[in-house]
Amino acid sequence: MGRKIETEECFAPSRHLPITPSFIFILLLATGFGAGFSPIVPGTLGTLLAIPLYYFISSISAPLYEVTLVAFFFFSSWISNQAERYWGKKDDRRIVIDEIMGFLVTMLWVPMSIPSVIGGFILFRFFDILKPFPIRHLERVKSGFGVVLDDVLAGIYSNIILHFILRFWSWN
Repeated sequence: MGRKIETEECFAPSRHLPITPSFIFILLLATGFGAGFSPIVPGTLGTLLAIPLYYFISSISAPLYEVTLVAFFFFSSWISNQAERYWGKKDDRRIVIDEIMGFLVTMLWVPMSIPSVIGGFILFRFFDILKPFPIRHLERVKSGFGVVLDDVLAGIYSNIILHFILRFWSWN
């Protein structure tokens, strides 16, 4: 049976870095307010966390949604980079802000509906786990960009297939 992880260990850096309130906030964002600390399926939990966020931003106009995605891409890349530096590990499994970004890309230009969200969730998790070419290669990109880019491409693949499904099978 696994060892119980103490709260201090979750935030413990790999190097001697100070645990400041601002860094705790950065790590909370990186981990999806703690979803990334789950011992099982932290990426799936991070994606689930993206659903209510998508619900709230799905009603904004297309140009504003796109600008929001671009801003969130740079923000999540920076947050991921900070978390990687803190934990001293490339694409640490506790970082799930990238799954949030990937799901928001999956849902780009998709009408808000329960079937769309379920379909987008399943497709995104499929591509994020399977990582078909060239998704896995994007993980090699340096800094937080590599953490986020593979999820963005998984989101693009998912988005294309979801649009195809919605167009030809009329879920909505």
